[in-house]
Parts: sequence; structure tokens; C-alpha cells
Amino acid sequence: MLHIKPILSSLLRSKSGPLLLLLQIILSVAIVANASFIIAERLNLMARDSGVVESEVFDFSIYHFDKSTDLVAQDKRDLELLRAIPGVIDVAPSSMAPLSGGGWSSNFTLGPEERAKSTPNTGMYMSDEHFINSLGLKLVEGRNFYPQEITTELLEDGGKMLVTKAFADKVWPNETALGKSVYMGTQHFVVIGVLERLQTAWVDNKNLEFSSVLSVNYPADYKRYLVRAKSSDMARLKEVIPELLHKEYPSRVVEGFTTMGERRIEAYRDHELMATVLTMMVVLLLLITSLGVTGMVMFNIQRRTKQIGTRRALGAKKRDIISYFLVENYLLCLLGGGIGVLLAIQLGQQLMSLYSLPMLEIVYPLLTVAGLFAVTTLAVYLPARKAAKISPATATRSV
Repeated sequence: MLHIKPILSSLLRSKSGPLLLLLQIILSVAIVANASFIIAERLNLMARDSGVVESEVFDFSIYHFDKSTDLVAQDKRDLELLRAIPGVIDVAPSSMAPLSGGGWSSNFTLGPEERAKSTPNTGMYMSDEHFINSLGLKLVEGRNFYPQEITTELLEDGGKMLVTKAFADKVWPNETALGKSVYMGTQHFVVIGVLERLQTAWVDNKNLEFSSVLSVNYPADYKRYLVRAKSSDMARLKEVIPELLHKEYPSRVVEGFTTMGERRIEAYRDHELMATVLTMMVVLLLLITSLGVTGMVMFNIQRRTKQIGTRRALGAKKRDIISYFLVENYLLCLLGGGIGVLLAIQLGQQLMSLYSLPMLEIVYPLLTVAGLFAVTTLAVYLPARKAAKISPATATRSV
């Protein structure tokens, strides 16, 4: 017997407490569901594969302050020295590092005309034939650069280009990207290879998966290098590389040693902070709601001591008393949860329009209600069990 009618009568006789608890449940469902959805979204973003063998890659930069330096010749000597260091798997020059937050990007056009159709904005790496191996990338179509194809400047008569599969599928859906041409002003590039995945430098950019690699090793005073080595050798290499490069040519600064793991942590720091804060908020809301339920049950036990004792005297068993309070809790959770689900969906739509978040999946409000049932069951059970222990003699002495 669920005794729903007397429970409803009891709740209606003292409306303020149940109404406040009902409001608390409604808000908890709406907020916890959306917060859990945002946490899951952030965790999914943080788990995205960059395409790089992150445990084996670090980068550093060289700044030449001697303006008389032959940058092309010095870069060639530096790369030979770096690739010969024991423990180094490969080294490549690069215009930017993945997940670094800074670098080059461009909108290419699909024809030489100014009004030709443009591609989406694309992260633009410039490197040589060692780029793929230095980052541990996977080539799924076409080929890598040949050494003789690497230039030191952007040429109008054609360069070679690698693109990611995401970019190729977006620009040339249902056909191969190999042999296709793109243009950047008057410069012309031909796609010769497709990479399975390579993220750009900006993790919050919608075009994160759209990357291109140009066959250009651009000479510059400030140059970045990507190094691949076993993780056990990285600490040693951070000491060896500056010493070796300064010994070869002292008029420069070698700095900025950063592993890809450190890049990832820094790139997703805000997302991790938001996920942590929201998780704490969810826990606190569930805890506060549980305490509210517990408080109401304890108050009702004190208020209904005579009623409980009388029921026990008339033959009610302990499990009937516990069931009474559990059913009372479930009625509030059911009503509050139902309204909370509707409010959560409405709140999700507002967040979607204001902050470009994905649409809230209905499973999150439903799981929140299920979780609330579980948490409040525990919150009700202990005080209800205490109420069930009230002796019938209590009622006899009191009546």
C-alpha cells in the first residue's frame, strides 16, 4: 500500500516546506542537467586527438639577433646537427606548433581569379619532408614531399601541399584531393598528400581540424623547430640542444622548450577549469538538495511522532513507516523532476542561442532525475528508519 492519498493530504496541510523543496528540486534538475552536459562537452573537447604522437614531440625556437646571419645556410647546418643527436628520431622546421595558440592561417581560393570560391580558414604549416615523421602523422593518401620540392620562399609557379582529410572532405567532397590546386594570392599549390589528422594551433577554433602543410622552409630571424624523441630522452635533449647550437653559432637565443603534453595542458586550461568548477557546483547542488530532503523528513518525523506511534500501535510495520516517507519523497521528486526537465530544456535552448552551445540532449535531464531519486532515497532512508523505531508506547503515553 502506497498511502498516496494521506501523503498528499499531509503535504497540502503544510505547504510551505514541500513547496520550497519542490522549487529546490526543479532548479537542481535544470542546473545540474545543463552543467553536466557542458562538463561532458568540455571533456570531449579535451580528449580530441591532435594527430600528433604527443608523448614524443617537443618544440623550441631560435632567435637570431645577428642581422648578418645567413639564415638559409644556418638553418641547414642546425637541422643536420639536430638530426644527428643520439636519441633524436627526427626534426623539422615549422611555422607553428600544434595547440600552441599562435601561428599562421589562411583562406585559399580554388582558382586564380579574385572572385574564385574560397576554402574555409585553414591552419598553415610551412615545413619540409621531415614534418610527417617529426610529428608521427599518418599519411592516408598520396605521398610526402621530396627534398627537391622544398623551397625557401613562396613561389608563384607552384608549390606542393599536404592537407588533412577533414579539410579535403570539406573542400572536395566525394572526390580525391590529390592533384587539386589552391591559390593564395598569386601563389599556386598542388595537393600531393592527405593526412589522417593534424590539428591547428587554436583549440577553440571551429576549423581546428583544417590544416595544410606547404613545402616551404621559410628563413626567418625567429624560427621554430619540432623535435621527435623518446620521452625518456627529452630532459637530456633540452640540455644538449642549446649547448650544441650555441657552440655552432653563439649569436642567437635558443628558448621555449615545450612538450606537446604541456601544450595540451595550457591549451585546454580554461576548459579544465570550467569542468572543475561545474563539477563542484553539481556536487554542491545535489548535496544541498539531499540535505533539504533530509531536513524536511526529520521535521516531519518530529511533527508526526504521534501519528507514527499510532500507526505502529495499530499494526503498521517498520517497513510501512519507511515506505511512507520514501513515497512522499518520490512524489516530490517526480513532480519536481518533471517540471525540472522542461526547465532544463528551456535553459539549454537559451544557452545554445546565447553561447553557441550544442543542443542539450534529453538524456542529461533524465539521468539527473534518476540520480536525484537515488540520492534523495539515501537522504530519506536513514531518518525514516529512525522514525520506524518509534515505539507504539510513545503514542499510548501521548494520546
